[in-house]
Amino acid sequence: MAKGATYIVQYRRRRSGETSYKKRLNLLKSGKPRLIVRFSNKHAIAQIIDYSPDGDIVFASAHSSELKKFGWDHNPGNLPSAYLTGLLCGLRAVKKDKNDAVFDIGLRPPIIGSKIYAALKGAVDSGLKIPHDPKVFPVDERISGEHIAKYKNTDMAKNFNKIKEKIIKSFK
Repeated sequence: MAKGATYIVQYRRRRSGETSYKKRLNLLKSGKPRLIVRFSNKHAIAQIIDYSPDGDIVFASAHSSELKKFGWDHNPGNLPSAYLTGLLCGLRAVKKDKNDAVFDIGLRPPIIGSKIYAALKGAVDSGLKIPHDPKVFPVDERISGEHIAKYKNTDMAKNFNKIKEKIIKSFK
């Protein structure tokens, strides 16, 4: 606790474990916009954000609940919906002439093949230039939802490809 006159109280977001300012500073030094991917218990959120001294500026954003407009009737928090959310955000960014970014995973652990890398693959497939290693992406069977289709006996993989094509067509 605070003892002595030289104690400095940390920023609130650092105290609550929400922000690593060291990681944030290193990402900002690149001078490129950041692709930020965050997850709630039920949804995925992807945003392209650029730094400004007055506050960060959001150029493109996508929320997995928006996938219903394209016909996605499956869970908005699973791996295929994370990919589609990243794809949607990336297409919106490319439409606004934001063609490159750096990937910001925040405080999430970088687990190979996880939802966070599925969203990254969606953004890369949309045409964004983001430095990455292709080894971290989930396999295509998981991205299309075949592992869920086997478990639930649904046609998720077919539906996934239709939704993906609808999203891409809506930006042409």
